[in-house]
Amino acid sequence: MNPQTYTRGAQLPQILTERIVILDGAMGTMIQRYKLVEHDYRGERFKDHPKDLKGNNELLQFTRPDVIREIHEQYLEAGADIVETNTFGATTVAQDDYGLGAFAREMNVAAARIAREVCDKYSTPDKPRFVAGALGPTPRTASISPDVNDPAARNVTFDELKSAYYEQASGLLEGGCDLFLVETIFDTLNAKAAIFALDELMEDTGERLPVIISGTVTDASGRILSGQTVSAFWHSVRHARPIAIGLNCALGATLMRPYIEELARVAGDTFVSCYPNAGLPNPMSETGFDETPEITGSLLEEFAKAGFLNIAGGCCGTTPAHIAQIAQRVGRYRPRCCGAAALAGVLEAA
Repeated sequence: MNPQTYTRGAQLPQILTERIVILDGAMGTMIQRYKLVEHDYRGERFKDHPKDLKGNNELLQFTRPDVIREIHEQYLEAGADIVETNTFGATTVAQDDYGLGAFAREMNVAAARIAREVCDKYSTPDKPRFVAGALGPTPRTASISPDVNDPAARNVTFDELKSAYYEQASGLLEGGCDLFLVETIFDTLNAKAAIFALDELMEDTGERLPVIISGTVTDASGRILSGQTVSAFWHSVRHARPIAIGLNCALGATLMRPYIEELARVAGDTFVSCYPNAGLPNPMSETGFDETPEITGSLLEEFAKAGFLNIAGGCCGTTPAHIAQIAQRVGRYRPRCCGAAALAGVLEAA
């Protein structure tokens, strides 16, 4: 990691050298608890929209901002240092499926402002809170054909993805995020489009923010969907000089362990993040996933004890109770050391 001066999130590099930083948990899981109906998503503004909108969680920053605000607050009360904006699907690429692509940028501005307001409310000199502008993978992939009979077919181009990510990141920046989180990456080419967009935005604005990059291993092969191993994934995005590289989603912590261990070993010049699902899906459980907060907390505690972690949190199925357990358990351990060169770089950046 080369030394960088961050215009926002400047305290984060130093904090990462001192303790394991806590990321929040699932947004979608928490939204489901509110049992919202179509009207909640439409509100007055979209009451006449021709397509069904229930499930388009990014609309809630317009129509039910109280819900998003409450969820952020619950995670901060549970001990989160970083909360993610409710923008996983807030790109034109994703919102075009609902006929709402024109509202994507505004969604990001609104989401970042809500998270900013709440983080400012909970921040103290001893425990600053950070807003991570979340950039999801989009429902389209630049590397894989959507047609089994035509391997060369694509339903999105690199330039389309880059433009969508640029617009999203611009909105998040305007809304007040402290860092960017490119997450749940199943296609490294999509991630590269996001990275390219972030570099371009920061060059255009003169503001440089920390970037976290998080991939998702989709099965026991140990590869992301577009075919790369964890090590190959890291080397494909290393040029972006992220403040942290990590894994999230698809697998619970038990199945994720060998891959986070590998990442902790190969990514010697940056920090490592991990926010797994609460185990495997189980439609009979309250959250839709198997693991209780105690189980998830104990598994991530083992990761911390083994020296794998700098950032820990939760993905699908996790709740504030999971984050509270994770914060309590990993807080007993020192953060992973990412190497002397990286340490010098992040301290200078801070």
